[in-house]
Amino acid sequence: MEKVSYSDKVLRVVIVIFLCVFSIVALIPLVSVAAKSFSSKLAVDSDMVSFWPVGLTLDSWAFMLKEGDLWRSFLVSLVSTLIATFLCLLVNILMAYPLTKKEFPIAKVLLLAIVISMIFKAPLIPYFLTVKGIGLYDNPLALVIPHLISEFNLLIMITFMRQFPPELEEAAVVEGAGYFRRLFRIVLPLSKASLATLGLFYAVVIWNQFQTPLLFIQSPKWYPLQTKIRQMITDENALPVMGALFEVNYNAATLQSVAIVFAVIPILFVYPALQKYFAKGAMIGSVKG
Repeated sequence: MEKVSYSDKVLRVVIVIFLCVFSIVALIPLVSVAAKSFSSKLAVDSDMVSFWPVGLTLDSWAFMLKEGDLWRSFLVSLVSTLIATFLCLLVNILMAYPLTKKEFPIAKVLLLAIVISMIFKAPLIPYFLTVKGIGLYDNPLALVIPHLISEFNLLIMITFMRQFPPELEEAAVVEGAGYFRRLFRIVLPLSKASLATLGLFYAVVIWNQFQTPLLFIQSPKWYPLQTKIRQMITDENALPVMGALFEVNYNAATLQSVAIVFAVIPILFVYPALQKYFAKGAMIGSVKG
C-alpha cells in the first residue's frame, strides 16, 4: 500500500475543511427558508425565525399542497425536464458518435464550429426572433427545443467516445455490425457514467430554467415551477391567500418559503440516486486511459 506523505495528508484535511465550510454556507439560505415554511405567521412577521422553525406548524404546507396552480407548474416542469433530458442525450449521442470517426469527412469543420459557438454566443434579440419565428412563442415546446444542444456537454460526450476502446468496435465490425448497431449495442451500454452525468447536467439546467420561460411563455397555464415561484414572490396578489383571513396561521412569506422548498426537493432526491455515476462521470476526459 502506497504511503501517504505528510503534505498530502495536510492537503486532504484542508480540502475537507474547505468543502465542509462551503457546504454549510451554501445550505444556510435553504435552511432559513425551510425554517420559515414550518413557522407560524406571527413568528415570521416578528422576524423571529433564523435557522429553526418558531411556532412549528404545517399549515402553510397543507394549504400550498392543495393549490392546483402550483401542482400544474410542477407538472409542466417535470414533463419538460424528462422529455428535454431524454431528447438532449439522444441528440448529443447521435452528434458525438460520428464526430469521433476519422472516416467522417467534415468532423474537424463541425468541431471548429462547435468551439466557435461556445465562444461567441448568439445575441439575445436574434435568438428571440429565431425561436419566435419557428412558432415556439407561448408554446410549451419552448421549454424543450432551445435546450437540445449544449456545446460543452457535446464536447464531453465526444471526449468520452474518443477514449472508448476501439478493439470492441473492431470486433463488432468483423461480425458485420453497422454504425447504429455498434452505437446502441456496444458503446451506449458501456457509457452509463457519462450518460448519467450529462443527464444530470441537463436535468438541473432545464428544471431550473428561468430566462427561457420569461422570454417565450406568456400563458400562466404553461408556467414552469420556477416562473410560478417568481410570480408568487414578486406579486403577493398571485398567492392564494388574502390579507383578510386573519384566522389562518400562514401569510405570504410562509407560503413563498413553501414554494421555494417545494421546487428544490426533486433535485435533492435525484442527486443521491445518480451519485455513484456522477462521481465517475465528472472526471470524463480529464485523463486518458
